[in-house]
Amino acid sequence: MDDFVNVRSALLEDFATYQPFIETYTDEKLAWATTGAQHSFPKFPPQETFPELLQAFSQQ
Repeated sequence: MDDFVNVRSALLEDFATYQPFIETYTDEKLAWATTGAQHSFPKFPPQETFPELLQAFSQQ
């Protein structure tokens, strides 16, 4: 897998315009907390799903 950098949208100047693509550790979130992410995982996504997720993200 190629190297990549994870950037938290809250660190960007105009962060409100960036909707999360993936949310992790949803098994620990509060029931009323929602992000609108397209993909949700109870923990981290399985390693074998990363190529598919990266492909889907790059097509946005």
